Amino acid sequence: MPGLTIGDTVADLELETTQGKIWIHDYVGDGYCIVFSHPADFTPVCTTELGMMAKYAPEFEKRGVKLLGLSCDDVESHKEWIKDVEAYTPGSLVTYPIAADPKREVIKQLNMVDPDEEDASGNQLPSRALHVVGPDKKVKLSMLYPASTGRNMDEVLRVVDSLQKAAKHKVATPVNWKPGDPVVISPSVSNEEAKQMFPQGFETTDLPSKKEYLRFTQA
Repeated sequence: MPGLTIGDTVADLELETTQGKIWIHDYVGDGYCIVFSHPADFTPVCTTELGMMAKYAPEFEKRGVKLLGLSCDDVESHKEWIKDVEAYTPGSLVTYPIAADPKREVIKQLNMVDPDEEDASGNQLPSRALHVVGPDKKVKLSMLYPASTGRNMDEVLRVVDSLQKAAKHKVATPVNWKPGDPVVISPSVSNEEAKQMFPQGFETTDLPSKKEYLRFTQA
């Protein structure tokens, strides 16, 4: 569906949350923020996801990443649901806000509507969507899952590491990359520039084309 995507600026919406009113841009601040939506409160997959987000929250905090949940139920429903989430994930408290969107206005502006999911009243429900928003308030990455598939928090953490590394260095992360693995140098960086930028050295893969574009280094 058309709407907010990578490179777009997130609208500075005022949200009612479990932690009071917030403006998205103020909440993101100078760091990163993961905005993630859920089809509904008191649903099985969503409960496991919110619990795991709470468990991973310290890892995101180390990286300067805030969390912001979103569901169409109201704030009081969210607060009751949090009790179930925390009971399901002992030792992990939901310290991040969960926004309410009973009028379905926020999910439309954030491109988080599932066109195939409706509640008993025929109202549209959020998709299982996730946006990583950068300090410039632009979407850096989006993930979209069907209601039947829970997200993998190890992958969410991995892509955050990749995005932040790419933003800091002129590199990209190759297939199946994990923190600590070699990265590839951007084709826009010449070999001479690469020698200055990566004094630890880099390895150029010998390819049949003889084009020296696949260069690995540590960063």
